[in-house]
Amino acid sequence: MTSLLRTTPFSVLDRSRTRRGEPYPRALASTVAFARKAEAWGYRRFWVSEHHGVPGVAGSAPTVLAAAVAAATETIRVGTGGVMLPNHRPMVVAEQFGVLESLFPGRIDMGLGRSVGFTDGIRRALGHGKDAAAGFSAQLDELLGFFTGDQVVYPDVHARPAEGLRPAPFVLATKDGAEIAARAGLPLVIAPLGGDDERLLRSIEAYRTGFRPSPWADVPYVVVAGTVAVAETDAAAEELLVPEAWSAAYSRTHGVFPPLVPAAEVRGLAMTDRERTYFADALRGQIRGTADRVEEELGAMLGRTGADEFLVTTSTYDRDALDDSFARLAALTTATATATAIAPAPAPVTTS
Repeated sequence: MTSLLRTTPFSVLDRSRTRRGEPYPRALASTVAFARKAEAWGYRRFWVSEHHGVPGVAGSAPTVLAAAVAAATETIRVGTGGVMLPNHRPMVVAEQFGVLESLFPGRIDMGLGRSVGFTDGIRRALGHGKDAAAGFSAQLDELLGFFTGDQVVYPDVHARPAEGLRPAPFVLATKDGAEIAARAGLPLVIAPLGGDDERLLRSIEAYRTGFRPSPWADVPYVVVAGTVAVAETDAAAEELLVPEAWSAAYSRTHGVFPPLVPAAEVRGLAMTDRERTYFADALRGQIRGTADRVEEELGAMLGRTGADEFLVTTSTYDRDALDDSFARLAALTTATATATAIAPAPAPVTTS
C-alpha cells in the first residue's frame, strides 16, 4: 500500500469556496496563496474550477485564475478542472490556453468538462440550454484541432498563439465522458459518484479498453479525483468534511450552493429528513481519518483502480485545518511523483 502512495502523483483541485460573510476577493486570494503552499508541499498540479452564479464559489473564470496562480508559483503545473466547453467557443478556449502556455511554457494543463449552468437562469445568461453538453465531443475535436492545425470545421482559421503549442489536455468524465476521452486519446479525470466504486471501475476499464493513441498521449492515463481528509483523529477528519457535505445537501434541496459554515453549526441544525439523507450521502465514500487509516484506504483505492494519479478535491470552512490536512497527506505520499507524469510535447506523450 505504502509504495503506491509514494509512487503516485498527487494533485490539488481548489474551487475557490467562500466562507459565510467572506468577500469574493478574499476567496480568490486564498486560492492563490493555497497554490503556493501546495507547491511547497510537493503536489504535482494545482487546478481551479468553473462555476457560474454560485454564492459559495468565487471561481467563475478559470483561465484568468489559472494565470494568477501560475504567476505566483514557479514549478507546480497549473490548470483547470475544468473549463466547461459547452459554455465557450472552442477557438476562444484555444486562444486562452495558447496565451497561458506561451507565458508559462511546460506548466499548463487544459482540463475540459461538459457541464452546463446549474440553473435555468444561469444557462440562459450563458446562452445555452441543457442540451449543450451533447455537443462536447465535436467541440473537443474542434478545440484540439486549433492546436494541431488540422481542425476541419474552420480549416482557414488559425488560433494564435495556440497553433503548434501543447498544453496538456484532460477530459473530466461525466456519463459517457470516459468513452469520449478514450476515442480522443486523452487523459481521463474521473471520480466515484456517490461512492459507487463499481461504476467507477467499469468506466475506467472501458476507457483503457477503448483508448486510441493520439498526438496528445500514446497510452491511457487515469486520474482519480476524490475527497481526502487527514487529521489527528478520525472524528476530527470527519468534521473537516461536514461543511462541504452540508453545502451539497443544501444545494439538492434549495437549488444553490451556499458559502461554507462551521462544522459545529451544521451539527446543530434541525435538518429535514430529505436534507439529512442528502447530507449522509455527501459524506459517504469519502476517504478520511488518521494518517494510518487514510494510507490504508488510499492504497486500496489506488490498487483497485490502477490510477496513474490522484486529484484531491477537499474543501472545508476552517482553512488552517484544511492546510493541516493537505500537509499531512503530503507527508504520507511525499507528493513528489516519481511516476512519469504527463507533460506537453509536439509528439505523442508517454504517460506510463
